[in-house]
Amino acid sequence: MRILFITANRLGDAVLSTGLLSALLRQYPKARFTVACGPVAAGVFAAMPNLERLIVMEKKPWGRHWWELWKQVALTRWKLIVDLRGSGIGQLLMARRRRTFYGSGSRLHKVIVLSQVLSLKEPAAPTMWTGPAHERAAAELWSDDGRPVLALGPTANWGGKIWPGERFAALAARLTAPDGILPQARIAVFGGPGEEGLAKAALDLIPPERRLDFVGQLDLATTAAALRRCAMFIGNDSGLMHLAAASGVPTLGLFGPSRDQVYGPWGEKTAIVRTDLSYDEIVALPEYDYRKQHTYMTSLSVDKAQHAAEELWRYLQNE
Repeated sequence: MRILFITANRLGDAVLSTGLLSALLRQYPKARFTVACGPVAAGVFAAMPNLERLIVMEKKPWGRHWWELWKQVALTRWKLIVDLRGSGIGQLLMARRRRTFYGSGSRLHKVIVLSQVLSLKEPAAPTMWTGPAHERAAAELWSDDGRPVLALGPTANWGGKIWPGERFAALAARLTAPDGILPQARIAVFGGPGEEGLAKAALDLIPPERRLDFVGQLDLATTAAALRRCAMFIGNDSGLMHLAAASGVPTLGLFGPSRDQVYGPWGEKTAIVRTDLSYDEIVALPEYDYRKQHTYMTSLSVDKAQHAAEELWRYLQNE
């Protein structure tokens, strides 16, 4: 029995789709899965159980990537095709069942909307699979000397969503101070390849003796394993934020020019804090331009972010 699962180019959307795969794995424990996704998201599925094939789709002009995908899967008779890209390719393949997501203007959370594709009774929580090699690699990143580790994600795929790096550093200093919720914690900074420049402002202000710099250095599965060793993750609305939440680390997402009710981190150990301006107020600003890279996060103060982090921490300690 084979299942074809076509999912996102973007990391965050791919992570949010993993809950559907988990549901399918429970329903069809002997099925063999082929997953098709974009290059940035490929690492999300590297350690997925029952993965027979991972097809990395490089976007090509005139939609030729769909033709390339069709050539690779056309000779297989599929039990089920799940197409979260709304491509319609499933109609051109042999399959007993097809489920296609064509996008939605819903204000419900993306996890809920995706779960409706398979008519699931409960929302399918995202997950992040890791293997023994990823766990070993993560265990070697820092010694376990009893001090907690605070993880930061100061990057994002768009400058408008990036909280200033100096505020990340100031927040980390407060939370790891002797009277903070994570006294004397080390501070680990995560980010993807090519994001070193975006993380520099935060990294430069973190004391070197407590700084752990993993920006652009780890694959996604090892990143997930490393995040599980951390006490808390705080980061911008990004794929890394969703990866952290799916990995099970307490996650605080920072929001401004994006809808937290749709793209907030999912899970019982998560929370959001947003700018004083709502999403609608931000996009109505005369200077708002999604094509620009300047931040729209400046109305989120360090005080407000600190309060949200402390609230999440205390809530989890009292559970």
